[in-house]
Amino acid sequence: MKRRDLIRHLETHGCLFVREGAKHTIYKNPANGLSSTILLLKKFLAHKICDDLGVQRP
Repeated sequence: MKRRDLIRHLETHGCLFVREGAKHTIYKNPANGLSSTILLLKKFLAHKICDDLGVQRP
């Protein structure tokens, strides 16, 4: 899964962009207050990020 596809998926499920660093982006799910950092992606990492934010896996 590409990074932009994961970000689109998270935003579709209500997650909000918090901030961006040099090599990462932070998103937060306001529905449950959970947040997660998005780095370079592999499929298992995309699943973990969705699990961290309480969002359905793509």
